[in-house]
Amino acid sequence: MPVLVMKFGGTSVADLARIENVARKVLREVDRGFDVIVIVSAMSGKTNELVGWVESTSKLYDAPEYDAVTSSGENVTAGLMALRLQEIGVPARSWQGWQVPINTTSAHGSARFISIPRENIDAKFAEGFKVAVVAGFQGVSAEGRITTLGRGGSDTTAVAFAAAFGAVRCDIYTDVDGVYTTDPRITSKARKLDRIAYEEMLELASLGAKVLQTRSVELAMRYKVRLRVLSSFEDSDDTSGTLVCDEDEIMESKVVSGVAHSRDEAKLTLVRVEDRPGIAAAIFGPLADAGVNVDMIVQNISDLEHPADKRAYTDMTFSCPTNQVLRAQKAMEDARSAGLFAFANLVVDSDVAKISVVGIGMRSHAGVAAKMFSALAAENVNIKVIATSEIKISVLIDRKYMELAVQALHDAFDLDKVG
Repeated sequence: MPVLVMKFGGTSVADLARIENVARKVLREVDRGFDVIVIVSAMSGKTNELVGWVESTSKLYDAPEYDAVTSSGENVTAGLMALRLQEIGVPARSWQGWQVPINTTSAHGSARFISIPRENIDAKFAEGFKVAVVAGFQGVSAEGRITTLGRGGSDTTAVAFAAAFGAVRCDIYTDVDGVYTTDPRITSKARKLDRIAYEEMLELASLGAKVLQTRSVELAMRYKVRLRVLSSFEDSDDTSGTLVCDEDEIMESKVVSGVAHSRDEAKLTLVRVEDRPGIAAAIFGPLADAGVNVDMIVQNISDLEHPADKRAYTDMTFSCPTNQVLRAQKAMEDARSAGLFAFANLVVDSDVAKISVVGIGMRSHAGVAAKMFSALAAENVNIKVIATSEIKISVLIDRKYMELAVQALHDAFDLDKVG
């Protein structure tokens, strides 16, 4: 039988009534002739509760035990889902990560997939079982310890299973009915997209869109897994939701497909850094070692050679998440103390937001940057930093203008209109 992967997030399985709703959706796909692999998250709020228990028990907790505790929420959901399916006449069995097995690295809390052998689940399908309910977010290391994949890991689990089993599609059921041109909470003009290319979805996910986890989109793009995002709270058919697919499956794309935003950004500037070969490596090496996720980088035009010491100086600006600012500051101070480089001052602006326009159509159309900057200028929004890629333009602006900027750009690129 063809295989379909269906993933259900925490809000979709938040209580027994919602698990019943999900089971009916799975039954419909079984009746259509699929063998189904269902990937489930923990019930809504359960993972946070488990994390809280761990942190209350041990401030400096042992990472393997942290994974043992926090992975248990998915195990509960998987067992309940299998029981509910059995009650409505669907031959189903639950699977924990070690039973499949989902082989991962030993990086507890952020493990990566190594392999997902098909033999055990295929054998159950051959026996007449129609549904394998797999606990998402978890795997097993070579040492035989339970591992977890990090927040949002169930999305990645679903895509990995779709790739391993050659599934016809991977349906991601969530609390929204698809991918929108921007956050509908910011502008009522936001429009649901019927299709979006992998690259566009990857950019939107990495830039702040919360619909799909970034690693899951990366994996889908690598293995050409067709993803569909749809609501678990609505009746759906083959045209529901948003299909994330290869660019070749999209007949004609708009120049810009979406506007993304992230409010949790900070801008840091190293003032008066010596302008010499190797200075960028000296700065960003310690930041990487400290686990700081640097995003936008701008090096200002160098000062002319200073008459006193015959050296040239520059300013280096970069952005990072606000919760990593203290880590970044410490890394820079430690690097200066170690003599790696010197700077006059480190200026931090934690009151900024990142706004981005994304679209594969930008590859073949000029003037996108000009239109974006004109739209922001018309609203008197000042741009602090600019970064570009082949299908993306991002700017840092004052956070108080974030919603205004999103609305202005959504209007400027006519994203409320189809075609």
